[in-house]
Amino acid sequence: MNSLKRIDWFIILLIVPLLIMSLSTLHSFSIGGEDFFFRQFVWVTISFSVLFIVFKTDFSFIKKTPNIIIFYSISVVFLLIVFFFGAKVNGARSWIHIAGFTFQPADIMKVSLVVLLSKYLAKRHLSLQSFRHVFFTFIYFFIPFILILIQPDFGSALIILIIWFGIVMLSGLSKKHFFLFLFSGIIASLFLWSFIFHDYQKKRIITFLHPLSDTQGAGYNAYQSIIAVGSGGIFGKGVGYGTQSRLSFLPEHETDFIFAAVAEEWGFAGSFIVLLSFLLLIFRLLSYIEDFNGNFERLITLGFILYLIAHTLVNIGMNIGLMPVTGVTLPFMSYGGSHLFVEFFFLALILNFRSRTKSMYVYKQRHADAFHG
Repeated sequence: MNSLKRIDWFIILLIVPLLIMSLSTLHSFSIGGEDFFFRQFVWVTISFSVLFIVFKTDFSFIKKTPNIIIFYSISVVFLLIVFFFGAKVNGARSWIHIAGFTFQPADIMKVSLVVLLSKYLAKRHLSLQSFRHVFFTFIYFFIPFILILIQPDFGSALIILIIWFGIVMLSGLSKKHFFLFLFSGIIASLFLWSFIFHDYQKKRIITFLHPLSDTQGAGYNAYQSIIAVGSGGIFGKGVGYGTQSRLSFLPEHETDFIFAAVAEEWGFAGSFIVLLSFLLLIFRLLSYIEDFNGNFERLITLGFILYLIAHTLVNIGMNIGLMPVTGVTLPFMSYGGSHLFVEFFFLALILNFRSRTKSMYVYKQRHADAFHG
């Protein structure tokens, strides 16, 4: 019980509005249709249980290199399994069905990649002037990136790219290496456009540049999403009265376009609460950076911050027509268990590290006072 007193309840308070608005909107979808609300409520309950279990557990073992390599290797194996035996949803083979449960291995890879990069760079952040160290981080990133890209899951591949590049940049990437990767990225983009991207993915990017050029085809989802967001007004149409989602004009309203569905039912006021909650959550996590003694914990926290920023900007951006439709979930809000589990695990791990760092500080302070006394 004493350990729970050390938890940062303000963090929990910040994600509660996101969960409430998500569950309320999902409940309105469930009336007379598929029961999204009940299943998501079960996942929220499980995720909170995971949060408290991880928070109370000594996770120092996760810092050991062999354990991290095993975790990363298992994540890669899951990506290989999904490539050969995964379930195909909306044209992408990204899911695994096991004993009635469905999860997306790309979500697990996001955690393992952050942990692996944090461990590798924790002692080498001052040595990134050496291309050898930068190259190794690139290999760790590139393996899952390609496996996810060929599913094809462009959205998750983009998130993996942002996480890797962000952590390496924040760890002290030199200007020379930055421009080298920028040039390589341009070449890779041309290669992907010519040989990897499917026609529907190319159409999404073209529609991104010209959103209203094909409102009945590739731009239909984005167009309906913009209508849903705009029709919400100041205070929304009310929970259960969102016509775009309830009448199925807005596709994937429970997952990719949950923000548009929430904006329609909760209006500008609800959208503001969502954005404010994410902003305060990110700033709260940033405030933890100075609490940690080691670079490993700092980089883990920065990795999760990059995860939140990437997912939030890409998802909301595609909901309001500023980004291409890539199938990226909105943290704590989109329907689905695997991403929710990952987000709560990430959060619990950081809270765990912070709590134990503070406990160690108090312990040392008491012994110092006793010694001087």
